[in-house]
Amino acid sequence: MRRRDFLLGSAATAGVMGAACWGGARSTVQQLTIQTARFSFREQPTDGLVSLLPDAPPPVLYGTQGDPMHLRVVNGTEDYTAMHWHGLRIANAMDGVPYLTQMPIAGGEAFDYEFTPPDAGTYWYHPHCMTMAQMAHGLTGVMVIREAEDPGFDGDQVINLRDFRLDGNGGFLPYYTARGAARGGTHGNVLTANWLQAPVYDHPAGGLVRLRVVNSDTTRIYKLHLSTGQARIIAWDGHPVEIDLPLPSIDEPLLIGPGQRVDFAVRMPASEGQTADLLAELPGQPTRTMAQLRSVGGGLGRDLRDLKPLAANPASRPDLSSAEMLDFVFGWTPEGGPPNDGYCGSLGYSFWSINRTPWAGDAAKGTGPLATLKRGKSYVLRLRNESPNLHPIHLHGLAFIPIRSNLRRLPPLVTDTMLLLKDEVAEIALVADNPGDWAFHCHVIEHQKTGLAGYIRVT
Repeated sequence: MRRRDFLLGSAATAGVMGAACWGGARSTVQQLTIQTARFSFREQPTDGLVSLLPDAPPPVLYGTQGDPMHLRVVNGTEDYTAMHWHGLRIANAMDGVPYLTQMPIAGGEAFDYEFTPPDAGTYWYHPHCMTMAQMAHGLTGVMVIREAEDPGFDGDQVINLRDFRLDGNGGFLPYYTARGAARGGTHGNVLTANWLQAPVYDHPAGGLVRLRVVNSDTTRIYKLHLSTGQARIIAWDGHPVEIDLPLPSIDEPLLIGPGQRVDFAVRMPASEGQTADLLAELPGQPTRTMAQLRSVGGGLGRDLRDLKPLAANPASRPDLSSAEMLDFVFGWTPEGGPPNDGYCGSLGYSFWSINRTPWAGDAAKGTGPLATLKRGKSYVLRLRNESPNLHPIHLHGLAFIPIRSNLRRLPPLVTDTMLLLKDEVAEIALVADNPGDWAFHCHVIEHQKTGLAGYIRVT
C-alpha cells in the first residue's frame, strides 16, 4: 500500500463493532467496497488504512446459518485484492484465493461471492492477495453467522484483536522486517480491540453475553483470560464445544494464534458499573486490559445454567479406524528464491517451507498440491514443527479435529486452525468432504508469504 493512498481520522464509526440485537434484518445481498478509511488510534492521526465501505474499522458482517449470502466486493483501490472468508466451509470457487480459486480483483473491478454458510459461529474475513500489506493496514473484519434459532443471550459482543506498527508521530512503520519474517514475525506496538485501546461496552447487569474474541492479527499470539469466573467457553473457531473446558486464568492463559477464535458465555456482574474484563499477558509487561464489559441497568438475574448447549454444526466426523496417515513438515527452507505471487505481492524472501519445499508463489506455474485426498475418505494429517517458532496452521474449506500431540493433551475440538508449538508433532483428523484445491498455510502472514504455504486437493 502506498502511503498516499490512505488517510486516518475520526473514530465515529467504531460502534459498528459493538453488540448486535438478535433478530435484526437478514440481508443476503451486500456491496462491500474496499477503499480508503479514516480513523484515529491516538490524538495524532495516522496515514495508511484500508477498510470496507466508509467504515473504519471494517464492519462486522452478519449472516444466518443456512441462509444464502451474496457479497459483492468492489475494489476501490489501485492494488489487486481477493477476499477470503476464514473458516467457512463453502464452495471452492468462493474461497477467495488468487490463482487457486479466482483471479485477483483489479482496481475498479468487482467479484461476487455467493454462498450459503453451513455452520453457525464466529468467523472472519481478510484479503488473500496483497495479504501482508492490506491486512497490516487494517483490512481484517469479523463475520458472525447466527444460529437459525436464538440461543438466548441478552447481548452479543465482538472483540477483534490486532496490533499496528506506528511511529511516534502516528505514521506507519514498515509492516514487516526480514528478521521478523525469518523468526516469529514482526509485532506491532499499538495493541487494539476493535481498533480501540481498552474499550468499554455496556450490557445488562446480571445478563448473559456471548463474547466473541477473534485474533485477526498478522503475527501476534495472545495469552488471554477473563477477570470473572462467571463464564465458560462455548465455541472454538466457530464450532460449539462438546466438552467442558477449563476457564483460562492468569496462571494458565488461553493461547489464541492469528486466525483463531473463541466464544465465551459471560454472566455480567449484578451491580451497575462493575465490569467483566478481557485480559492479556504480554512478555515482560503487566497484565493488559484489552476490553471491558460494563454492567448497566437494574439486573436481570440470569444464570449460566439457563443456556442450552449450542447445536453442533454439520461437520463430518472422521473414521479413525480407516483413516490414511499423511505427513507434513513445517520448517525453514533449505533454499529457494522469492515466491512468484504475480499481482499479489511478495516480501522478497523465501525463509519457510512445507515438506522442505518453499511455496513457489500464487502465480507460479506447475506447482502441484501437497497431497491429493479422495472425497469422502477420512485422513489423519501428522503436522511436525521443526522450527523453534509457533505456527498457526490454517486449512481452508475443511474442518478437522486435533487428536494427539507429543507435548500436550489436545481437546477434540472441531476447528480450522491449529497452533503448533515449538518442536510439536500433532495429529489432526478430517473427512475430505469438500472438493477443490484448498490453501494450507501458516497464518503468521510473514511466514505464509515467505514460503510456508501450499494447497491440498480434494478430488
